[in-house]
Formats: sequence, C-alpha cells, structure tokens
Amino acid sequence: MNAAQTRAVAPAGAATIRRRSTRLMAAAAGLALNLLLIALSVAALLPIAWMVSTSLKPTGTEYEWPIRWIPDRIVLENYVRAHTVMNFALYYRNTITIAALSTLGATLTSTLAAYAFARLRFVGRNFWFVALLSTLMLPDIVTLIPTYVIFRTLKWIDTLYPLIVPSWLGGGAFFIFLARQFFMTIPFELDEAARIDGAGSFRIYWQIILPLSGPVLAVVSTFTFVDKWTQFLTPLIYLNSDEVRTVALGIALNKGLYNVHMNYLMAGSVAMTLPIVVLFFSAQRYFMKGIVMTGMAGR
Repeated sequence: MNAAQTRAVAPAGAATIRRRSTRLMAAAAGLALNLLLIALSVAALLPIAWMVSTSLKPTGTEYEWPIRWIPDRIVLENYVRAHTVMNFALYYRNTITIAALSTLGATLTSTLAAYAFARLRFVGRNFWFVALLSTLMLPDIVTLIPTYVIFRTLKWIDTLYPLIVPSWLGGGAFFIFLARQFFMTIPFELDEAARIDGAGSFRIYWQIILPLSGPVLAVVSTFTFVDKWTQFLTPLIYLNSDEVRTVALGIALNKGLYNVHMNYLMAGSVAMTLPIVVLFFSAQRYFMKGIVMTGMAGR
C-alpha cells in the first residue's frame, strides 16, 4: 500500500471509530435515562403500594417495621368494615353527585364559550379572550374570601351548591382555552355550508362541532371529574355537617377518630383511588389525542 492509499484509509478508520463512540455514548445515555425513569416510577409507586398493602393487613399490624409488603394474613373484610364504620356510602353518593353534575356543567359551558371565541366574530373577541386567559394567573386563594362571602349571602354554606354551580359558569379558563384551540382545527367551511342550509350558531355547535370534538370533550370531562373527585380544600371550607361530606373530606376528618384503624383508612383510600385509575386508563387514548390536537390550530 502506497502513501496515498494509507492517507485515504486512515480518515475512514477514524470516522468509523467516531461513529461507534457516538453510538456507545447514545446507548449509555439512553440506559441512564431509563434507569432514572425507573427509579422515579418506583419512588412514585411506593406510597400506593404501602396504601394497598396496609388496607389488607389485620388490625394492629399496620405500623410494623420493617414494612411487611405482603401481609401474613390478607383481610379483605377491612373494606367492608371501613365502609360500615366511616359512613362511606353517604360520602360516595355526595362525591358522585358533585363530580357528575360538575363534569356535565363544565363540559357544556366551556365548549359553548370556546365555540364563541373560535367560530363567531364579535367586537372585542380577542380582548376578552386575553382577559379570560389572564385569570389563569390568579391563584384560587385570592378569590377564596369574596367567593365565600357570595355563597354565604346566598345561604349555600353546608350545601353541595358551591361545589357544583361554578362548573356551570364556564367550566374554567383552562378548559375554554383547550376547547377553543381544538375548535380552531375544524375546517370553517363546515360552518359556511351549514349556514347556507339555514343552520344557526347553536345548531352548528350542537350538531357539527361537538360530534367532531370527542378528544377535547374527553380531556375536559376527565380532568373535571378527577378534580372534583379528589377535591379537598373547597369541601373543607363549605361543607360542615357529616351528611354532605365527600370521600376525601370523610377520610381526612375520620383520621383523628379512627387513627388506630389505619387499615380501614387505607381501604377507604384505595376505594377512592380505584375509580380514578379506571377512568384514566379507559379515557387515556382519547384525552391524550385531545391534548396533542389542541396545539395544532393554525389560525
């Protein structure tokens, strides 16, 4: 091999080595990232595993150390006793009522407002939309006192109305924003064709826009249901009597009364968490699609 051939082979060999090094570094980075994600997942799942394990333990073994993750004797009766001792049937009825009515109200009114911002033309539309988005910067604690004064004046304290009615007044700026972004992706030619056929704005919204908006409806309804199901601070402020308590509030307030029965409390917590897990996995495909598509608006 002459000198010219040697000089040609050397860069090729160096390039091959660089490519291999790059692939090894990428594989190592991918492995490190996967290990980090696994560690974070384990850390996040440990409290859930302890909750399920404790809910199945006999009374008196809840605080064993070291933790016995699989009880020697699995006590499924804890779930029955928890619902008997802590009046969970009433708590579930109140929580389901709040979550169902709030979800319906938020889905309907937020999409109505979003339809107006996305499909209708009126004076000051952009100004009012910016004003709506600016409310997202207000912490809920800022409006807590004036809202409480309003509900006290209406004599709604210790009723379910403060937890349901606000969802029927627009559903929240975030949901309006999501729905508006999604509606902007629907071709405007559908509206024009419907108006030529004599359809009004509400009919276009109800018969054309909503049937095409399954993903964003799943997002709004799922997020609202989860928020209302797990809500704690708002029920704590407005609900005083045991007859109107929610599941989250019942578990928290009964902790002091039944602190020696941690297995009962964890059984109630598992029963409270299970519907959310089922809902998440059932609607995951739809609301993930909705979240992705809300960022595709081109107008």
